Amino acid sequence: MSYSITLPSWTAGENALEKVPEICAPYGKHAVIIGGRHACEALCPALKEACAGKISLFGPIWYGGEASEQNLEMLETISQVRGADMIFAVGGGKALDTGKALAHRLGKKVFTFPTIASTCAACTAVSILYKPDGSFDRPFFLPQPPAHAFIHLPVIASAPEKYLWAGLGDTYAKYFEATMSARGVELKHYHALGVGISAMCLEPLLKYGRTAMEDHRRGEVTPALEQTVLTVIVNTAAASILLTQEGIIDFNTGLAHAIYYALTSFPDLPVEKEHLHGEVVGFGTLALLLVDGQEKMYDTMKAFNESVALPTKIGDIGIKPEDLDRVLPRVLEMHDIDRSPYPITLPMLREAFRRLQ
Repeated sequence: MSYSITLPSWTAGENALEKVPEICAPYGKHAVIIGGRHACEALCPALKEACAGKISLFGPIWYGGEASEQNLEMLETISQVRGADMIFAVGGGKALDTGKALAHRLGKKVFTFPTIASTCAACTAVSILYKPDGSFDRPFFLPQPPAHAFIHLPVIASAPEKYLWAGLGDTYAKYFEATMSARGVELKHYHALGVGISAMCLEPLLKYGRTAMEDHRRGEVTPALEQTVLTVIVNTAAASILLTQEGIIDFNTGLAHAIYYALTSFPDLPVEKEHLHGEVVGFGTLALLLVDGQEKMYDTMKAFNESVALPTKIGDIGIKPEDLDRVLPRVLEMHDIDRSPYPITLPMLREAFRRLQ
């Protein structure tokens, strides 16, 4: 058996955009910018200044609002997109995932420019696709991550703080889900490396996360903010790439995400409409720790959630005790728990959620 793995490549800092011509020029002279409207308004003036006289830029072109098959097909019809040497994807997760999938379909290199730090989309080798109504469609696995990510910290520091806040929960979940899913398994080298790297999805957040949120609230680029942003965007992506190979999500998910998908599968509940993905996954991690009997770590993560105002009770995400009779059985239907080291049962979930009320 042979395999090939490419880990993320990135430039980060207050002057990250200055490196764009040097890094991108070997791939061509013409780039098309595809992204979110507000994101492009925030980033593109500085990006165009950095590229002036070196790389010609067309756009920005709005990505369509959803990372969907329909929007990919729409973008493929634009002559400037087809004629560009490379794609510059700008924005949050859905905009970046659109740019990544589009570049792969057109056989072009893609460079990402995240304007929020809520997910690892800028550096990972998968695009999550949605249906036009915003409901989940499927993962679109890519052979490698973007050619390079430019993490321009000033624009991330000026973005709404809720995105970094939610990113904390989604990021630290990686460690707990990976270590739980891989427990007792004779791991392949890349899986073992991914589990090892997943520790770096937790440790920097415990050290810098609260300070980073305070700095972000003031719009300041600080060492704590940089460490936290890179943990969310880069560390999680590196772990995810190593934990997912050949389109199989081996050890890259777990009970926290099963809880998220179960809670968001009921349209009458406010979870998906009123709460962010990472916010709910962070809450789900507390349930994971209780189910797994990690009492000391539960206390640690509960205290961390309280320190940054992430949810610690079902009421914080709009769930009432009477909702649990239909929600908890749905958790057991999710494939995210297929790699659990033991069968997760309804009584286990009931006891965990009793303590989370």
